[in-house]
Amino acid sequence: MSIPNEALQKLVQEIETQAISAQREINVVKTTISSKQRDARLLELTSSELKILPKDTKVYEGVGKMFVFKPTAEVEKRLSSEITELKSDVSNLNKKLHYLETTHKNSREHIDQIFRSRGRS
Repeated sequence: MSIPNEALQKLVQEIETQAISAQREINVVKTTISSKQRDARLLELTSSELKILPKDTKVYEGVGKMFVFKPTAEVEKRLSSEITELKSDVSNLNKKLHYLETTHKNSREHIDQIFRSRGRS
């Protein structure tokens, strides 16, 4: 049973499009992971520096062009919450990255398989 050339060419083109799309998404996800990891490290550093300060130290947060007093405990809580959220995002992005890499790999294997089977005919 042989597949007509037009159908085979269309199939290869669809698989190639899927592989290219997956590769683009892989690059976007890797960049996003890197950015979120950098943000998490910055927040962890800020949190560790905040913990070193004496408890009676006044802490101010930037809001637009001004600074607003915030209790240290409130700032630590916010930083901790943001760190947790970023780590969760990174975890989800790593799962998505694994899926995309598998999709890309499978697409490439299917293209190779089509060309190998076509070469035998």
